[in-house]
Amino acid sequence: MSLSSREIPTVDTVPRPFTGPLQDPGAPPCFHCALPVADPNRYRVKVDGNWQAVCCPGCQAVAEAILGYGMLGYYEHRTSPAPTAVADGENEDFRIYDDPEVQRGFVHTEAGGSCDAALMIEGIRCTACVWLNQNVLGHLPGVLGVGINATTHRAQLRWDPQKIKLSEILAAVQKIGYRAHPYDVRQQEAAQRSEQKQSLWRLFVAGFGMMQVTMYALPVYLAEPGSMTPDIEQLMRWAGLMLTLPVVTYSAGPFFQSAWRDLRLGRMGMDLPVALGIGVAFAASTWSTFSRHGEVYFDSVSMFVFLLLCGRYLEIRARHAVARSLDFLSRATPEVALRLDSAGKPEQVAVSVLRPGDLVLVRSGERIPADGVVKEGRSLVDESLLTGESSPVTRQAGDRVTGGSTNIEDPMLMQVERIGADTVLSSIVRLMQQAASERPRLVANAERVTGWFVAVTLALAAASAAAWWMIEPGRALWVAVSVLVVTCPCALSLATPVALTVATGRLARQGLVVCHGHVVETLARATDVVLDKTGTLTFGRLRLEHTHVLADLSEAECLRIAAAMEQGSMHPIAKALLAAGTPESAVRESRNHAGLGVEAEVNGHLYRLGRPDFVLAAHQHAAPWRPPEIPAGCSVAMLGDESNCLALFVLGDALRPDAGDFVRALHRAGKRVHLLSGDRAETVERIATALGIESITANASPQDKLRYVQALQRGGGVVAMIGDGINDAPVLAQAGVSIAMSDGAWISQRQADAVLLSGRLSDLRAAFDTSARTLAIIRENLIWALGYNLIAVPLAASGMVTPWMAGIGMSTSSLLVILNSLRLRRQSKPAAAAVAHGSLASTG
Repeated sequence: MSLSSREIPTVDTVPRPFTGPLQDPGAPPCFHCALPVADPNRYRVKVDGNWQAVCCPGCQAVAEAILGYGMLGYYEHRTSPAPTAVADGENEDFRIYDDPEVQRGFVHTEAGGSCDAALMIEGIRCTACVWLNQNVLGHLPGVLGVGINATTHRAQLRWDPQKIKLSEILAAVQKIGYRAHPYDVRQQEAAQRSEQKQSLWRLFVAGFGMMQVTMYALPVYLAEPGSMTPDIEQLMRWAGLMLTLPVVTYSAGPFFQSAWRDLRLGRMGMDLPVALGIGVAFAASTWSTFSRHGEVYFDSVSMFVFLLLCGRYLEIRARHAVARSLDFLSRATPEVALRLDSAGKPEQVAVSVLRPGDLVLVRSGERIPADGVVKEGRSLVDESLLTGESSPVTRQAGDRVTGGSTNIEDPMLMQVERIGADTVLSSIVRLMQQAASERPRLVANAERVTGWFVAVTLALAAASAAAWWMIEPGRALWVAVSVLVVTCPCALSLATPVALTVATGRLARQGLVVCHGHVVETLARATDVVLDKTGTLTFGRLRLEHTHVLADLSEAECLRIAAAMEQGSMHPIAKALLAAGTPESAVRESRNHAGLGVEAEVNGHLYRLGRPDFVLAAHQHAAPWRPPEIPAGCSVAMLGDESNCLALFVLGDALRPDAGDFVRALHRAGKRVHLLSGDRAETVERIATALGIESITANASPQDKLRYVQALQRGGGVVAMIGDGINDAPVLAQAGVSIAMSDGAWISQRQADAVLLSGRLSDLRAAFDTSARTLAIIRENLIWALGYNLIAVPLAASGMVTPWMAGIGMSTSSLLVILNSLRLRRQSKPAAAAVAHGSLASTG
């Protein structure tokens, strides 16, 4: 539908144009961007039957587009003027982003055909801008999902390329006055440097003003009563006013802007008490200067602005350190690589131009630019950033290598297999970004408490001022200012999200990539840990120990049929049978029965492969079957046709060496451990006895596992499920928190809340410890924030804390919360990557 054919919504009140500082008092403001309108009758838009003037055809087109999308609420909720519209003839051609070669670097195509990408949106100035972009993009046909982070201005977008092109999405963003482009971690770092630079300038102006104001205030303090004439004293006051003015308007500007934005949105933000304290103190001192009555404290105002900005600057540095803890993998891929040309000579090219099949020379000391396979050479590769192993591993011809690891010995020639958004590294980054974009319950609760805290602070400040007005009116103002400044809702609001963000980065370095925001909290609160056997407590790398032939077919023929039926499966049993037999037969109508086995037509005959009861269920008039003796600890898979049992495959699997320590650590932490497995009872009991697990269930179907977890939850348990393989997908989705092993099937990893990329249970044990430690640090932060305020507020209300002392206390309180959270970064192990390179890259 064209914009002109959309119906303009009708509202009861017409939104008023934003009135900004750039508006000319003699000219009406532009309805869209608030700039002066030279001719109000030249360009206009009709809103609810009323004509509104706009300044140019660009703003007219943008306003009509916004209204055409039904987004009239944007003009009601915005707190900053809209970005200036793109002038005629300046529209950018976004069709280059539809080129598949260009999209390789930042667009990931999922199994269902949908695409997702991370975009940066320029021009966002307030929450109304976020609301507008999110609603406009969300209403585009073919856009399946969009989320925009109001702090980073990063959008996570998912769309159907069959219904809409990426260029059309980017053009829609430009049409409403913004600009979108692919997210680049280096651009994000540049923005952070710009923020730090601006903060330093504000800090410099406040520090310079503080020193100069103190120079003029000091003679007044030191002068003997009557020794300074009124004219000289008044001159000192005017000098203090002029020097404090830029400190309040420029250096303290962010406090006032944030407070005003929150008030316009009808909420009480963290900067409101600070802005009130600075504003009231400066206004009172200014009134005293003009009236020549009362005391002035310009030196105190400039001093606590300087101290607040010192704390704010250190806080920004700490926040950026937290962000870097999440982006460390994004910086692992090099920018350039040595690609061999047609003549076999190396040429330096950007990594973004590499394509699958390219040959790349990786010299000693260089990072591997993409996922691929070694074609020539033998070297030691440092995969500590990805696998968590401190010792380098040997890679030679035929071995796979992961982009981001480092070649530390001899040159290697590799062939590129996966690039851009399809690499293992990009898959890990996407999972982490997904978790970072969610709001866990702990954060939501902290934000609600902060809103009430600010309201209580304002009430206490008013009550303190009223009480001191009756006791000593001359001190009432400064006591109120001290109460407003000394309280620290910042520390209270930062206590939870900063710790959770740092914990997410640390877990990634320990080998556990968090996909959802509630993982840390739920993992620490878990009372019951449910474990799968194959691929979790065992390596999941089954090997064929013996084949019992039960019919006239040969062992080789049985293996060929079984291997043909298991083609394309990621199950450990399938891998073992594929390794033992060659799938030479044609397969038709293959159907997987979750937790039971597979049924397929091979060379015109219908076969079943899987659990013995699954195979026997197809035999309506079969004679009783007696299983042969199976060695303890082994698993079995039966092959049968429509009437007979053909073969019984005996498969062995080794227990992970760290499984015993992991289970014992869970017991010491007071958690109940359960073992659920679809394997036969003898095998499950043997492993449970070896590991000291008392609660076991064998021969469990996916429905049995699901009912078991639901029963634990009905009893009040918080369940953490650790599984591997397609059979575990339903129960992973049901558990309070679920973890999939990295070498499991990709379906289970998509259902899981986190993925253990290293495959080491020792890393999972460390993840439980980190989660518990994170909740402990959150409690410490909350206790500190509440305890500080319970002590500082009464002292300030009693007149024992001056405004500049309050500024130090507030800044220190916020900084201590962040620094305490950063303790989680200590002794962190490098991030893990997938053991099976292929499985994680397809998680999306």
